[in-house]
Amino acid sequence: MMAVLLVTGGSRGIGAAVVARAAAAGWAVCLTYRGEAEAAQEVVTAAREHGVDAKAVRADVAVEADVEAAFAAADAMGPLAGVVVNAGVVAPKARVDAMSAERVSGMLAVNVVGAVVTCREAVRRLSTGHGGPGGSIVLVSSAAARLGSPGEYVDYAASKAAVDTLGAGLAKEVAGEGVRVNVVRPGIIDTELHASGGQPDRVERLGPSAPVGRAGTADEVAAAVTWLLSDEASYCTGSVLDVAGGR
Repeated sequence: MMAVLLVTGGSRGIGAAVVARAAAAGWAVCLTYRGEAEAAQEVVTAAREHGVDAKAVRADVAVEADVEAAFAAADAMGPLAGVVVNAGVVAPKARVDAMSAERVSGMLAVNVVGAVVTCREAVRRLSTGHGGPGGSIVLVSSAAARLGSPGEYVDYAASKAAVDTLGAGLAKEVAGEGVRVNVVRPGIIDTELHASGGQPDRVERLGPSAPVGRAGTADEVAAAVTWLLSDEASYCTGSVLDVAGGR
């Protein structure tokens, strides 16, 4: 039976690229999506072309019951071996002195609470302390966590800094239980995330400012994620891998 990978936020961008690479590497994949059912199904169809099982589950990671249901769907596919904590949101460009509590709470609910609950469910299945086989968790953070994103979305940067800390602490917590936990921090990546934050031209504007002179691609980030999931990264845990073009 194929090992199963759960990818949250897998219908587009980095998540979809992770699904594609994982399927090509022989993983069965369960992906979550929040509102893009058609896009999610397209990702599933493409994954199945590699001869693996694939499934899409509607889930809002800010809702605990949705996260639990997504893991149940993955469990039904076979033994879970990896989890990619990728689902995240960004809000329109704003200074901190213009941010509402509602905006910040909504972002933290997805980017932080959702990440913690996803990791909780992953550990309950993967940890040898819970009778699991071991496995790998990869959290998708952002270079914003160390850059701060002043004048754009400091709240998003802060939420991703929390993801970095989650990865660092959890890695130590479960290192002796067969579970590796690592973080990937993308820089300016050409995905739909920027448009959802009200800046559809952000990649075009800021990509050339990276030391390598361009924005990155979702597939370049996915390559890092899938490497950390693999046995080739067997001695990596608690690591933070920047995929940020030198930023």
